[in-house]
Amino acid sequence: MPRPPEPTPTADQRLTDLFDRSISYLRLSLTDQCNLRCCYCTPKTLTEKLDSLELLTYEELLRVVGLAVAMGIRKVRLTGGEPLVRRNVTSFIERLAAIDGLEDIRLTTNGVLLAEHAEALYAAGIRKLNISLDTLRRERYHEITGADCFDRVWAGIEKATAMGFAPIKLNVVAMKGVNDDEFLDFGRLSLSTPYQIRFIEFMPMGKGTTWEKGRYIAATAIRERLAPLGSLEPVASGRMEGPARVFRFAGATGSIGFISPISHHFCDRCNRLRLTSEGKLRSCLLTDRETDLKAIIRAGGNDEAIRKALIATILDKPKGHTLAGDGSGNCHGQMSRIGG
Repeated sequence: MPRPPEPTPTADQRLTDLFDRSISYLRLSLTDQCNLRCCYCTPKTLTEKLDSLELLTYEELLRVVGLAVAMGIRKVRLTGGEPLVRRNVTSFIERLAAIDGLEDIRLTTNGVLLAEHAEALYAAGIRKLNISLDTLRRERYHEITGADCFDRVWAGIEKATAMGFAPIKLNVVAMKGVNDDEFLDFGRLSLSTPYQIRFIEFMPMGKGTTWEKGRYIAATAIRERLAPLGSLEPVASGRMEGPARVFRFAGATGSIGFISPISHHFCDRCNRLRLTSEGKLRSCLLTDRETDLKAIIRAGGNDEAIRKALIATILDKPKGHTLAGDGSGNCHGQMSRIGG
């Protein structure tokens, strides 16, 4: 007797949202603490940080990731704040890498502590790095971040390169009147180094940061600024890659990426779920809807309760965000707590 056909998976059996987007990518913000105070990330008026008891413990994080991977998550990115300031982070990464079925673990860092952690990170299983670097000028770095750490960051980049971390992506938040006179310098860097230089449109995130309409510059305008370096040819992206549209100059060692959440929405192919440093699940960076996963866990919620929270958050994922280049639709969440 022939076997009956397998039933089609339903939304509660696979991580698919109401718009048929398959969710396979989880971003974990390990802490809201950071050793920098970047003008576009942390409000100048912010004086209080989360108490360590407000963060999910490593055991709680591993439990959530284990369940999520069993449901279909394949890629995890560790963010902050600055994830490397959290105590014993490399031992946590070792345990994370041991989760069966998790194919890809990546780290986003500001690079200040990268040189001293690089060997431990490599041993723990990290190979792929995103490093925030909005300027190649030491004094300007101090102005943007509030810290004189450019040399430390560049030393970390060079050490990671020598050790074989790849890909290394340098994230550049593009700000008119702040660093737009360096776009060609960053473009030239891609000619001779293996880095992917990723220009990110300046987003109106949270209250008290320095976003203003006059500082926004669209990805198309950034690309026009790079024209003196030659034509950009598209580079195919793998299935585990993010929303950047990637290009390369002829003969270049590295590449150029454009992340344009405002001018060219990529919501239709978003595969992300976020867990903030406060233990809140978010299906979209740019909307304020959240599920309090920490409350569920600390009220004694079982594995099924966590699975249901993951599914409910995904089914609440909006079709798209409402941010615009004039600042309308501002997301009020604080980037340093949500995770970059």
